[in-house]
Amino acid sequence: MFLDDFHTLTDGRIRISAQQASQFAKRIAGDYNPIHNPDARRFCVPGDLLFALVLARFGLSQRMSFRFLSMVGDGTPLCFSEQDDGRIRVCDENGKCYLEVERSGEATRDESVVEAFTRSYVAFSGKNFPHYLKPLMEEKGVMFNPRRPLVIYDSMGFCLERLDAPAPGLEFVDSSLEVTGKRGDALLEFRILAGGEAIGTGSKKLVVSGLCDYDAEAMDEVVAEFYRLKAAHEAEA
Repeated sequence: MFLDDFHTLTDGRIRISAQQASQFAKRIAGDYNPIHNPDARRFCVPGDLLFALVLARFGLSQRMSFRFLSMVGDGTPLCFSEQDDGRIRVCDENGKCYLEVERSGEATRDESVVEAFTRSYVAFSGKNFPHYLKPLMEEKGVMFNPRRPLVIYDSMGFCLERLDAPAPGLEFVDSSLEVTGKRGDALLEFRILAGGEAIGTGSKKLVVSGLCDYDAEAMDEVVAEFYRLKAAHEAEA
């Protein structure tokens, strides 16, 4: 299973170390958000890794929605369970919920189909910055604090017409950014393809905190750092 390197299962609980989380972000998602670095002051496990683990455990349904309620820290023991109301929840041992999932329609547990969809979505999702967010922020004249960039995964959802696509692809469709004070809600919309045919749609919502006036020079430095980290990781691989 391709997720084995990125979590540990002990006594029915899943633990994700900071190192495992960081490796998933870089190797699978192409995500170099500093919040996923093991030494980050506000480190958190990538939401896409929790998403991937849910699909691996419960399968892929035609309609699914994911709400990220809190950030998972280094090594937090997690329970992935389907509860009486039919929702899947990821909680810690104190009952704190980090992720809530609703699903409906037909489902598949075919490992090859689930993995293909997971990899396709995560590769798309990891391109938040700079690919999608930078143009949005520039258009609105705002940006995150370049010294403490904070972009939080709020939610995502999708609807599939069928579940048998062996090699689905995701295609960016549209984006928007709603600014309220120092907070911005970014919505990324996508379509899901199979053999060039659209078989589904979806969207992802991000929250950008600590907004300030857009500074092209400062943004260029942030983007340059992103590509420096990317090159350094690829050189080590």
